[in-house]
Amino acid sequence: MRENYGGFGTERQSAIYAAGAAGQAPNLPLSAEGLEDGAARVLRPEVADYVAGGAGSESTMRANLAEFDRWQLLPRMLRDVRERDCRIELFGRSVPAPVLLAPIGALGAVREGGEIMVARAAAALGIPFVASTLTSATLEEIAQAAGSGTRWFQLYWGPDPELNLSLVSRAEAAGYAAIVVTLDTRLLAWRERDLARGYLPFLTGAGVGNYLSDPVFRARLERPPEDDPAGAIRRAVGQIGDPGFTWKELRFLADRVRVPLVVKGILHPQDANEAVDAGANGIIVSNHGGRQVGGGVPALRSLPNIVAETGGRTPVLFDSGVRRGSDAIKALALGAQAVLVGRPYVWGLALDGENGVTEVLENFLADLDLTMAELGVASVHDISRELLAPA
Repeated sequence: MRENYGGFGTERQSAIYAAGAAGQAPNLPLSAEGLEDGAARVLRPEVADYVAGGAGSESTMRANLAEFDRWQLLPRMLRDVRERDCRIELFGRSVPAPVLLAPIGALGAVREGGEIMVARAAAALGIPFVASTLTSATLEEIAQAAGSGTRWFQLYWGPDPELNLSLVSRAEAAGYAAIVVTLDTRLLAWRERDLARGYLPFLTGAGVGNYLSDPVFRARLERPPEDDPAGAIRRAVGQIGDPGFTWKELRFLADRVRVPLVVKGILHPQDANEAVDAGANGIIVSNHGGRQVGGGVPALRSLPNIVAETGGRTPVLFDSGVRRGSDAIKALALGAQAVLVGRPYVWGLALDGENGVTEVLENFLADLDLTMAELGVASVHDISRELLAPA
C-alpha cells in the first residue's frame, strides 16, 4: 500500500514510455472517452447503457462535464515542486491522495465478482473504496477482500428502519470507517436508456446480496430466498429508496451510528446546513453523476456555495463528472477536500477486471500528481482558488 502519491506521476509516466520503447503499448486506453468506448464494446449493451446513462435526456451528465470547462487552470512558475505531497486526512485517517472510489451498484453485472476486484485494487493502492448497498457480494465479503484497506459503506435508506439499522450495524462490525447515506434516490429516476431496454440489473439478482444475506430482511420473507429467489429479489428492489425519507430520519440514523456519517447528494446550500444540523459529519456534493434529475444543475457549480455555507464546520467532498487529474484539482481549488471517481474505474473493471481498475487509478493519480507539478503546487493543501481563472 502506497502512503503518498506525490512524485508518482513521473514514475508512472516513465514506466509507460519505457514499455513503449520496448514495443508494449498501454493495456487500456488512457482517456476516459477511450475507456467508455472500450467498455461499450465488451459489455452487454444493456449493461453498458446502465453504467454510462443518466436521467432524462442526460443533459445533467453533459452539464457535469461541461462545467469543468468553465474553469481554466492558471500555472505559477519557478516554484520548487521536486517533492510533492498528495496526502490528506479524513476523519482522523491519513489518505495517500484526495481521491476515493465512488459507490456504484450492480458491479456484478459488469463483471462477476466485480465488487471484490474493486475492493482489492483500491486497498492495494491505499485508496478508500465506498461500497454500495447494492452489491452482489455481501458487505462482509467485500470487507474481507479489502483487508486493512479503508472502506466506507454507502446506505440507500429504505422504508424499513430496522433493516436500515441492520445494514449499518453489519458495516460497523465489518470495519467500515464511515457510513455514506445517499439522499438523492428517493425513487429511481426516469432513465430513458434503461427503460428502452427494459433493464434494471437488480431484477436479475445483481446487486441485492446485502439484502438477501440480512437477518432482518430474511425474517420479513414468507419463504427464504433459496426457495423463492424471484420473490426475494422483488422485495429487495422495494427497499431501494424511500420517498418518505426526511431530515427527521437522518437525525434518527445519526443518533445511532458509531462511525462518521456522511451525506451524499447535496446541491443546495440550505440542505448543507440542514444536514449538519441533523448530525452529518461530512457532505458529498453530488448529483448522482446525472443519474437522478434530468435538466439538473451541474454538481461543480454548487460546490463553492456549499463550501462557503458550511464554513469549515464539516468536510466537503465532491462527486459527479470527475474524469481526469485536472478535474480533481479544479474541485479541490473550489473547496473540496477530496473527490470521488466513479464511471472510469467501472470501465476499467469491464475491460480487465481488477487489473483494469488498478491501471485506471494509477493513471488518474499520475495525472493528478503531474498536473500539480505543472501548476507549481508541491502539496494538495496549497491548491486554492488562485489557480483558477474563469473560461
